[in-house]
Amino acid sequence: MSADAPRQPSVVTVPLYQRKAEFFKTLGHPVRIRVLELLSDGEQAVAELLPEVGVEAAHLSQQLAILRRTGLVLSRREGASVFYRLTTPEVADLLAVARSILGTLLTDQAGLLDELRTDTGPTQRRS
Repeated sequence: MSADAPRQPSVVTVPLYQRKAEFFKTLGHPVRIRVLELLSDGEQAVAELLPEVGVEAAHLSQQLAILRRTGLVLSRREGASVFYRLTTPEVADLLAVARSILGTLLTDQAGLLDELRTDTGPTQRRS
């Protein structure tokens, strides 16, 4: 490399699987999931979200800020109210798929539990 050649900025690439893990980590909080579920039905004001989420305003604000920073929600101000909406309908789709997966898992677990309750197992011999 000659002294006159411009230096290339170093680009740090993060593997896709790591970005996915960070994305799912963002979803790993019950308040954030509840907010996203509520916003799946459409834009809502913070005042509408508060009673549905059941946390203090400061805590809700903190969780909304995380969702905003990660790009999952957008906000807009109208007078004294702040409204939030999903950035993309795929977020609602993802939550629906998660619900379906959980339903399947719970159904499978319920079936296994039923088997355990009805299965008497091998008979024990008494001498």
